[in-house]
Amino acid sequence: MLNRIIEWSARNVFIVLLATFFVVAAGVYSVSTMPVDAIPDLSDVQVIVYTEYPGQAPQVIEDQVTYPLTTAMLAVPQSKVVRGLSVFGASFVYIIFEDGTDIYWARSRVLEYLNYVSGRLPRGVTASLGPDAAGVGWVYQYAVLAKNRTLEELRSIQDWFIRYQLTKARGVSEIASVGGFARQYQVTVNPRLLQAYGVPLMKVIQVIRDSNRDVGGRVVEMAETEYMVRGRGYLRGVADIELLVVKAEGGTPVLIRDVARVELVPEERRGISELDGEGEVVAGIAVARFGENALDVIDNLKAKIAEISAGLPEGVSIKAVYDRSELIRRAIGTLTWTLFEESLIVALVCIVFLSHVRSALVAIIMLPIGVLIAFIVMHRMGINSNIMSLGGIAVAIGAMIDAAIVMIENAHKRLERLEPGAPRLDAIINASKEVGPALFFSLLIITVS
Repeated sequence: MLNRIIEWSARNVFIVLLATFFVVAAGVYSVSTMPVDAIPDLSDVQVIVYTEYPGQAPQVIEDQVTYPLTTAMLAVPQSKVVRGLSVFGASFVYIIFEDGTDIYWARSRVLEYLNYVSGRLPRGVTASLGPDAAGVGWVYQYAVLAKNRTLEELRSIQDWFIRYQLTKARGVSEIASVGGFARQYQVTVNPRLLQAYGVPLMKVIQVIRDSNRDVGGRVVEMAETEYMVRGRGYLRGVADIELLVVKAEGGTPVLIRDVARVELVPEERRGISELDGEGEVVAGIAVARFGENALDVIDNLKAKIAEISAGLPEGVSIKAVYDRSELIRRAIGTLTWTLFEESLIVALVCIVFLSHVRSALVAIIMLPIGVLIAFIVMHRMGINSNIMSLGGIAVAIGAMIDAAIVMIENAHKRLERLEPGAPRLDAIINASKEVGPALFFSLLIITVS
């Protein structure tokens, strides 16, 4: 069959050239739309359920949070493994799905079962889904630097300005903040004063919770004008918390400041972020969405950083500390140079040993076409361009070059032994049939690689 294909192709040059044109067009389209990354994503399709239960020990979280969630997720369709992890103050449940499962279909199924099991969790505890990212979604990291700002101020800038702006970049799933100090209001009660005033600790917690909200009412009509009734009760600072009333006896109120100390202090933390061994910094980690082009995501992040840099406070700057695009571009550059280098060697071999320039064009033209065919197959199979796939193509180019040189040399030998007046096309066809299988398997190797 392969011999018939070779003979038909040799006798229908125009159709072959037309098909080659469409193959090149499809290959260029595949290359331009194919996701590019440095690291191959070998992770399973998984959905992470994250639950916070502050102040609780791992055993309590295991019994009251992780176990109910894990047992409920066992019934999720197309799930093959469910794993649970309980740590101090938090629970993680990993639902791993069968290969080929759509990530967003899996997330919707997990969300359905999560709504069902939410009633079995402790009061006030809410489970949430993790970001829709792959295992290699960590594509970019930056540090927020300033000489005249504290770590607390830089963390506030990161949390309330930079993070929200970068989340809008196309392809970004999450911007995670690390390092620095997150601000929080801390109420430190004095147990002796609580006992003296006869105020239970839960009363203090309840008063603060109930006082930090706005209350809406109906409308009041006056002079053909409606006025909305609204009770403004949001706490806006330390002074507002200190003046809350926890108890009143004989017309004398007991305030929060009478039984506790209210401060605006950094939140407790269990780790730090350091840069170049020169001290702590505030940093942000950008995670790309599942299936997105990592190179495009990084470019979108850089464009967004350049856009918001003008709006940062004076002296504050953003410095990239991890940028995967450099590794991606180096991998692409390696393949490009290998293709150019191999084409040049083939051209020199054909010109020096065969003294025929047009013969060199056969191998030079077929090398990039063979690579484009590989990209077409990769695009159809959903495989992205990464170090492994590009390296396989670069290695397979050598096998393809060997077959091309052998085929060209065999055709020349046939033409040299050709009797005067004999048709040249038949000689070329017979030469191609002898080495055609080798060339076919070389193309197959480069495509599979």
